[in-house]
Amino acid sequence: MKRITLILIAILLFSSIPVSAKVQKEKRLWQDETVYSIMVDRFNDGDTSNDIDTNTKDSLTFNGGDIQGIIDKLDYIQDMGFTAIRLTPIFANAKNGYHGYWVNDFYKVDEHFGTLETFQKLVKEAHQRKMKVILDFVTNNVAATNPWVKDPSKSNWFHPKQGIADWNNREQIENGWVNGLPDLNQDNPEVKKYLIDAAKWWMKKTEVDGFGLPEVNHVPLSFWKDFSRDVKKDKKDFFLQGIPAENTSLDLNKFQSAGIDSLFDYNQSESLRKAFANTNQSLHSVSSNTENGQSAFQNGTFFDNEYTVRFTSDIVDQRQFPGSRWKTALTYLYTTPGIPDVYYGTEIALNGGEIPDNRRQMSFRAEKELIDYITKLGELRNTLPSLTRGAMEMLYNQDGMSVYKRVYQGETSIIAINNTRKSQKVTLTKNQLEGGKELRGLLGGDLVRSHDNQYNLIIDRDESEIYVLTKKSGLNIPHISSLIVVYLLVFLFLILILKRRRRAN
Repeated sequence: MKRITLILIAILLFSSIPVSAKVQKEKRLWQDETVYSIMVDRFNDGDTSNDIDTNTKDSLTFNGGDIQGIIDKLDYIQDMGFTAIRLTPIFANAKNGYHGYWVNDFYKVDEHFGTLETFQKLVKEAHQRKMKVILDFVTNNVAATNPWVKDPSKSNWFHPKQGIADWNNREQIENGWVNGLPDLNQDNPEVKKYLIDAAKWWMKKTEVDGFGLPEVNHVPLSFWKDFSRDVKKDKKDFFLQGIPAENTSLDLNKFQSAGIDSLFDYNQSESLRKAFANTNQSLHSVSSNTENGQSAFQNGTFFDNEYTVRFTSDIVDQRQFPGSRWKTALTYLYTTPGIPDVYYGTEIALNGGEIPDNRRQMSFRAEKELIDYITKLGELRNTLPSLTRGAMEMLYNQDGMSVYKRVYQGETSIIAINNTRKSQKVTLTKNQLEGGKELRGLLGGDLVRSHDNQYNLIIDRDESEIYVLTKKSGLNIPHISSLIVVYLLVFLFLILILKRRRRAN
């Protein structure tokens, strides 16, 4: 009977193998990641013992979120399909520096957030879940209360106090004091060495996987060349993601030549917001900004972040339903070149205006519909290499209805997004897609078979579908035969058991 059981298991396993093997990723790349961005103070309070002078009713001071709170919610984040987290700075800050950007000490964790040991635990817990951790590392300025500011021996560590009158003037941008914060002089060898040493210390002590670099364009490219060279000496795949000042247009090639792996593109983000805040919006401006070069695959794509008005606010202003708008928007974000960066609270359509309103406390009491949708998108992005590595080609783009394909090593995904108020029909020809096959919808379960080497896609209003091109299913004779054998063996197995019971009696 044991022998029969083993045979039964073997056949069951064999029959469960798909007819065509999936395309495999040779190695995990940063462009395969999906990032969940967190403002530490506003996410989750996991340790009330560090709630020092917190006030949840005052959005301009500490609210209580901490590192332990993130540890407690790692499974929640992972379950939605996110493969990495990005955290705002956790260094010791000035009073009311809840956001982490008013640094007083680069070598200490702010007491409101926890301890170095707690952060080390966070990184370890994330890595056990195969999740990566990106920590924002400030290099442009420090708090007005930083001890260096009043230290005469460090007077040349800062640029002379001045504002920025011309935001197109590179010298003013690099030397000016943003929001009145003392601006570091990275051309000073002592400053450069201090910042690089501090960065390497955090890498060694915590094993973080990357740094987010706020106000990256306020720091000279010459500094970034030295910074990137030194931090990557011991860890070549260490990730550096530049976060420019809001509404800044940058020459991506220059920063990438300086060693910055990825940049947030605010121009692209603005185009996305305009296209998806309402229905019946053309996607031409969005698709024209979508490139196939390696830089596009590495860049951070996003709708909002800690510096911008929440995208939900745009949707509400257009008198649209946030849930459905976010679904359509995220489908595009997850299926086009780039590394999606999703701001905490997106999964509950958290609203918010200008800073600090866009940094509201996270709530974990919400409808699950949007969370479930994000989870499904994350699952598809993590299992289909074509969605993260495939070359993109727009097949149809008219009046808010878009169809495009991503192709990678024989795997072809077709993404159809109906950003209109009525059902749309799009016909794909053999010149656009190989005929004689079928498109299997993995998001909504649609199935489109080729007729006369054409595919007729019908997408309901404000809906999307992610298809994979496969052979026509038809009758799978080998699969059916194996199932018949399995059922016969099960039947035989039951007869043997009954016979043994009768003999025993």
